[in-house]
Amino acid sequence: MLITDRVPEKTEGRWLLLIHQIPPKPNYFRVKVWRRLQRLGAVAIKNSVYVLPFSDQTQEDFQWVLREIFAEGGEASICEAHFVEGLSDEQVEAMFHAARDADYAQIAEEAQQLAGELPSAARLDRDQRNRFDAEVAKLRRRFSDVAGIDFFGAPGSDTTDALLAGLEARLKDKASTGTAAERSPGHAERLLGRVWVTRRGIHVDRIASAWLIRRFIDREARFKFVANKGYRPETGELRFDMFDAEFTHEGDCCTFEVLLRRFGLEDLALRPIAEIVHDIDLKDSKFERQEALGLDRLIAGIAMAHKEDEVRMARGSAVLEDLYEYFRRRPR
Repeated sequence: MLITDRVPEKTEGRWLLLIHQIPPKPNYFRVKVWRRLQRLGAVAIKNSVYVLPFSDQTQEDFQWVLREIFAEGGEASICEAHFVEGLSDEQVEAMFHAARDADYAQIAEEAQQLAGELPSAARLDRDQRNRFDAEVAKLRRRFSDVAGIDFFGAPGSDTTDALLAGLEARLKDKASTGTAAERSPGHAERLLGRVWVTRRGIHVDRIASAWLIRRFIDREARFKFVANKGYRPETGELRFDMFDAEFTHEGDCCTFEVLLRRFGLEDLALRPIAEIVHDIDLKDSKFERQEALGLDRLIAGIAMAHKEDEVRMARGSAVLEDLYEYFRRRPR
């Protein structure tokens, strides 16, 4: 999930309001202001009243809009606000979620359409590759733009990011099959005590992948949780379930499934866990695992109760360890 740094909690003045009155002429100016506010990520709470979470940057953004409105003969005010009655902070956050989810959904729809156009041939010719690379890069830039104004981490971010990562992985596979060393099970022998990096705000695929890494791939693994946008890995670090990672979605496989394949993990008890994680993460009901709903609710509860990624990982790993034991011991 590409998520920007969270806006700090404030008990007073958590929000900024821009209240404006725009002259009826010229007609284009009202549309210009509306588009500018959309690009800033502002949400309309009523006609001519827009809200952003309070920060130095959002205050500056509103000030530039205010100057434009003044320059065209309009009126505008910027207010530091705290909702007392009527709208609650949670309802305002939900409005931001809805706005960003709509943006993510549009990108996801175009990514799925592009994936459907991708030829089934093992390799693409140069013109095809250039075309698909350009289209995917354009979608990724749009995703980054939306993530930049996703102040509260809308749920649609993870799914859209996964779709784009899968599309990027498919293009990479069609350009090169990779080296044997990258995909051989023996590669795991050289992974001991490495730093494994993933995005903050871990959820089901990242929690399950972290458990899998420490349990079966690198028992001395250390984990680092970072902002996906702009992170540059240090020497020796391995990234998973994030943009341009060494281990992330490939095609219609989630990161957990990719790790299983890349490291040649053939433990039969891991297969149903992979299918459950896939169904939750990609939401495509590919395997129709009846256990998916239960694990989904458990992981969601862990995420709601604990903001710290280390705690989420520990509690999720305990659940997955018991689930693994069930599949390992059950009669076949």
